[in-house]
Amino acid sequence: MTTIELLERLVAFDTTSSRSNLPLIEFVETYLADHGISSRRIPDADGTKANLLATIGPTDIPGIILSGHTDVVPVEGQDWSSDPFALVERDGRLYGRGTADMKSFDAAVLAAVPRMVATDLQVPIHIALSHDEEVGGLGARDLVAALSDLPALPAFCVVGEPTSMRVVTAHKGITTFRVSVRGFERHSSEAPLAVNAVEYAARLIVFIEDLAAEIARSGPFEDGYPVMHTTVHVGPVSGGTALNIVPGSAGFVFEIRNLPDEDPQSIVDRIREHAERLTAAMRTVHPDTGIEITDTAYLPGLATPAVTGIARWISELTGQMSFAKVAYGTEAGLFANAGIPSVVCGPGDIAQAHRPDEYVTREQLEQADRFIDRVIEWVTRPSPASG
Repeated sequence: MTTIELLERLVAFDTTSSRSNLPLIEFVETYLADHGISSRRIPDADGTKANLLATIGPTDIPGIILSGHTDVVPVEGQDWSSDPFALVERDGRLYGRGTADMKSFDAAVLAAVPRMVATDLQVPIHIALSHDEEVGGLGARDLVAALSDLPALPAFCVVGEPTSMRVVTAHKGITTFRVSVRGFERHSSEAPLAVNAVEYAARLIVFIEDLAAEIARSGPFEDGYPVMHTTVHVGPVSGGTALNIVPGSAGFVFEIRNLPDEDPQSIVDRIREHAERLTAAMRTVHPDTGIEITDTAYLPGLATPAVTGIARWISELTGQMSFAKVAYGTEAGLFANAGIPSVVCGPGDIAQAHRPDEYVTREQLEQADRFIDRVIEWVTRPSPASG
């Protein structure tokens, strides 16, 4: 099957993060088995989703991981020109949910399996597919842990998120939080006797936004990023039931996107300390009130030096001698934290990710195919690069 044919099959699976990805995993298992490749399924806790890990070539020496995620973001509320789960080509663009983020890389890797099998690989190629990347890299944690069961820890990892085939050696980390505010509800005519959860949520939000502005002014800063400092951002907010009822509950979510060498914990600590001060003020009116902050997701940043073996190697294979930094997070940081030097490089434009009428161009798919071919050619050499 060609890359486009496989992309068509992968897009047809609705693997929105709220749904199971098992039908797609079963398809890939069968596809690999048809080419004589066994694979290992790594299920989640309740068995409704799974990662997949397969190895082609020798198993007793360090190899290269080609890693992609299988889940996609929702399409609800988006104005699509065609069925998002049916691949459609118009003017050299292939439209469908996941075409950019990131089933095109998955398809390119799978399309190359027959060539991998037919080649005398001197270095193993590990195919790693994860679930739930879009909701915090949940599946990749188990996938990375499973690598310790291999006879040899892989030497490199390429995560195929959409970079327009640029080599990305660094990205920010991301930590997300849910804030729950418990007030004391009363009729609005007795507002001074109540604890308004929305008002206290607003006070914490203002503190977070002021903190974000402080970081923007004072840094630290790192060149190469579109936004050169750590960012703190408040997202959706909810609370209250009616105008004549003082809100008894409220909530919101926020995120920290930190420079890879900056620990976000100091920012979290300041936010929690302010929440504690607000809670103390709330409890002077009613004891059963307060603010709770819960961590919901974490992806570490990535900072792979340009002098490392994988950075030099990928630049040779892609023909690009410069390296990029991006603000969005990927699973590459998880692999790097496990001792596997990693970069991000894949087909598609990140600007198309998560949007209606998401697409990838034929040209990008062709570049991805050439890249995988060069990987295969490289791993037929008896002395792979290291470092």
